[in-house]
Parts: sequence; C-alpha cells; structure tokens
Amino acid sequence: MNPIPGLASRSLQLSDLLVLDVTRISPLGWLAVGCLIAYLAGAISLWARGRRWSVLGTISFVLGCVAWFAATGLAVNDYASDLITALVFQVITLLVAAPPLLLMGSPGRLLLRATPHRGLGRLVLRAAIAAQRSRAARILLHPIVAILVAIVALPGLFFTDAISWIMAAPGGHQVLLALLLAFGVIGGAPLWALDPLPRKPSFGVRLAGAFLELQIHALFGLVLLRSASGMLSWYAAEPEGWGISRALDQSLSGSLVWTYGQLPLIIVLIITLSKWRRSDMRGARHRQLAEDEALDAYNAYLAQAADPVASGTTRKDPA
Repeated sequence: MNPIPGLASRSLQLSDLLVLDVTRISPLGWLAVGCLIAYLAGAISLWARGRRWSVLGTISFVLGCVAWFAATGLAVNDYASDLITALVFQVITLLVAAPPLLLMGSPGRLLLRATPHRGLGRLVLRAAIAAQRSRAARILLHPIVAILVAIVALPGLFFTDAISWIMAAPGGHQVLLALLLAFGVIGGAPLWALDPLPRKPSFGVRLAGAFLELQIHALFGLVLLRSASGMLSWYAAEPEGWGISRALDQSLSGSLVWTYGQLPLIIVLIITLSKWRRSDMRGARHRQLAEDEALDAYNAYLAQAADPVASGTTRKDPA
C-alpha cells in the first residue's frame, strides 16, 4: 500500500478525499473529462444550428461525468488503496450512481444527431448503428446481466477476497474501476436509458431486477457492518496516524452501501412503478375507447336492423 503524502501525522478529514491534484488524476478521470467535453460539443453544435436538444438531459450527463470524475479523478482514488470506505465509494459511484445520470443524457441519440454524415463521421455512425443492432448488445442488455453484475461486483469480489488480488496486481485497481463503469452502464441501460435499445424488458422484469439488486446490496452492506474482523487481506493492516481504525473503516463502508448504494435502486423502483401505472392507465383508456366504438357500431347496426325503412324491408300496403 502506498502512503498518501502529507497525511501520516494528522487525522483524516472528509475534505482530504475531495482534493484535486492535476498531477495525480487517473486515466479514467481524464476520460470522464473527455466524454464531458465531447458531449457538450455535440449539444452546443445542435443548439448553434437551431436544432432542439434537451437541457435536462445535458444537465444529467454533466452530473454523471462529475460523479465519474469525483470517483476516479480526486484524491479518493489514492485513498482507495488504504481505505475500504474509499474503494466502496468508487465501486458504488461507478456501478449504480453515475450510470443512470449518463444514460438519461441520451448520449447515443446525441451521437446520431450531432455527428456529421460524411467522412469519418459516416464511419462512426455506421459503427454505432451496427453495435446497437448486434446480437452482443441484445445479450448484454438482458435483465439477468444486471443481477449478475451486482453479484460479481459486490459479494463476489469482496466475500472471496478477490478484491485483494486485483488491488495487488499492477494497474488492477484502475482496470477494475473501468470494468465496473462499463458494466454499470450495461446493467443500468434497461432501467434508465432513453436511447432506443435492441431489447426493452417489461415493467415487471425491471421491478424484479431492481428488487433483487436491492437485496444483494442490503446483504453486502449488512455483512460489512456486522463483521468484527477484517474481511480483506489487502486491508488487514490498521491505518496508522489517520484517527480511524480498520473496524470503523469497514463499518463506514457498510453504511455507505446501505445509504448511498441503495438510493438509486429505490428511485428505480419508484419510477418504474409510476411508469407502469401510467402505461396501464393509457392502455385502459385505449381499450375503453375501442370498446365504446365497437358498442356504438353495434348499437347503430341494431338500430338499422330495427328500422324497416333503413333496412330496406318495407312491405307494400295491400291494394
């Protein structure tokens, strides 16, 4: 474990995790900056040409990039090598907090609308459309993938101590974060994406997936909170001189999972229930209109059949 410069002689403060040092920003942090610049350039180009683009979607994507950068570009990225709480903050942010904000910004639709349809832009558009229609996209966007990601990323990595092997490997920490962000976007797409997707699960499937993820997070957070001994060999040593014990560090990480990690999934449940209700109400209105039209047509038929003049069955009077 690499010590954090200047902190060996004083207690750790929350502000220390938010320090920005340009020389220590990780490649993943710089990638967040690049994605933010590219998105804003596309949105501004649409506005400059008088074409509409959602301001709320833009704000959402900006916030997603800010959350992404906060987890990978600030000092918390360095502390993750020594504090479980810092690592869990990164995992939760990249897995369940940043992806919804990024997805609600509709980056795919912006790419299609803002990219030039000639030259290199034409090749980019073809590649994007081919990826969207590919069989791999349909497989990755299956609802079971989100559940598998939640199992592997939390209990799978931490309960088996696989996280210690990853942290010990050169570059393993940053590779892990990149994979978590990628799979967070893939797993969150069926729940949050406003872009057209090759598959769209039903509301019932979305609710079941979000509920199962909530249970996985709850179990993981409870184990962190209640475990008296250190769970991870990489974090076996006590943090020295920071005014925090390993037991407290692990307990704080469990609290983080129970609060910060659960909130996005609870929002998913509320939004999905609301959308399901509105969808059922629209379906009920359409069915009622169809039934009313069918009833009106049937009543008109009966009225026509009962009217001898209209039905053409008028009998002649006898001479």
